[in-house]
Amino acid sequence: MPAKSMEDLVSLCKRRGFIFQGSEIYGGVKGIYDFGPLGIELKKNLRDAWWGAMVYERDDVEGIECALLYNRLVWKYSGHEDTFSDPLVECKKCHTRMRQDKMKDQSKCDNCGSTDLTEPRKFMLMMKTNIGPVDDGSSFAYLPAETAQGTFINYKNVVDSTSRKIPFGIAQMNQSFRNEITPRNFLFRTRQFEQAEMQFFVEPGTDEQWYDKWKEARKEWWKEQGLSEENMRFEPHPENDLAHYAKAAGDIEYKFPHGFDELEGIHNRQDFDLGSHTKAQADFDIQANVMKNTDSNMKLNYLDPQTNKSYIPFVIEVAAGLNRGIIAVLNEAYTEEDLGDGKSRLVLKLKKHLSPIKAAVIPLARNNEEIVEKAKAMKTRLQKLGLGRILFENSGNIGKAYRRHDEVGTPLCFTVDFDTLEDGTITVRDRDTMEQIRIKEDEVEQYLINYLKG
Repeated sequence: MPAKSMEDLVSLCKRRGFIFQGSEIYGGVKGIYDFGPLGIELKKNLRDAWWGAMVYERDDVEGIECALLYNRLVWKYSGHEDTFSDPLVECKKCHTRMRQDKMKDQSKCDNCGSTDLTEPRKFMLMMKTNIGPVDDGSSFAYLPAETAQGTFINYKNVVDSTSRKIPFGIAQMNQSFRNEITPRNFLFRTRQFEQAEMQFFVEPGTDEQWYDKWKEARKEWWKEQGLSEENMRFEPHPENDLAHYAKAAGDIEYKFPHGFDELEGIHNRQDFDLGSHTKAQADFDIQANVMKNTDSNMKLNYLDPQTNKSYIPFVIEVAAGLNRGIIAVLNEAYTEEDLGDGKSRLVLKLKKHLSPIKAAVIPLARNNEEIVEKAKAMKTRLQKLGLGRILFENSGNIGKAYRRHDEVGTPLCFTVDFDTLEDGTITVRDRDTMEQIRIKEDEVEQYLINYLKG
């Protein structure tokens, strides 16, 4: 049963070290969050799962990572400099600022109900940063609003260095920044976030087929991360609401605690991006006017080696917010169980490959040196397997240790006790069933390998 509210998830994340408010000791920064010891492990595991499925398990996708600072002209010719904005209104009574297109009632303030509002004005979503020793306003860059443009400007580099043939894709995971007017719903809408995006380059005329293929493939992947069919849906964008570059677009939506909302976007970007960077006709300066050009330096067309046909590829984009993915998998895994006799437990039933801690090794008696040393040695052996984080848990209270690991989603707990000293066996406890069995301590490595792999 998913969390009843976003507050439930926020409480768990803070209490157990998944996610903290950014700069919290100074009052925080709205829309900025830090990942704690368990949060960074969960994020890494979700990131690895995406990269594995997108790059390692396919033969038609390459991976890259771009710098966070681009030449400003990238954002000019991509259209972001002119169009990447939201309509901002301000309440003249309480001075609350709101995105007009997200207001419940555009005629009155969401905060106080006043109808005395300013006229909407464009609010630039891209964040600026200064480059160079003097901040005189003439030398600046934008922090990336999306990872896609870095992929597009490296398209030719990838083709030339890998000899890739169309259709093929370029995958990238990187940080993005947006100066959101109203960050909200915890990690759902923030000012800094990580995106997992893949641009798939296809021959015009095959784009609709590939759009449908990727739409289904991405939904299936999210199911493999633990999201249920009933909590997901695909919502196509209406034709009158498509982005300027899109032939078709839609969102895989998930039922977050605040309701159904976008988890991942699937877009048919046509040849807009590669075409825009190819056909840029305005003059631009390079290194203080050393060189001027009235055309782009690089044509991003593709020459089919079999047909000798030249064309600018169409692009099918799959774009997921990793932060939103983390909230989705946490929400889906969040389970409150009634154990009877007035007892209950909170357990995160995460998929094994996503669990921040793969196993905990617990000595039953924290003051028994022999038991503690055996548990430490076992933890070291398991950690060397390279399966993920293994935790040595020496709290001294086995019941509380089990409950703590239930809450953070640890699949298995291995307990070293007095019987271990007698017969060389240990207790294995399963998170989901709470069942306990005993195995020989020299079998623990293979047991964990079999459990996580199979």
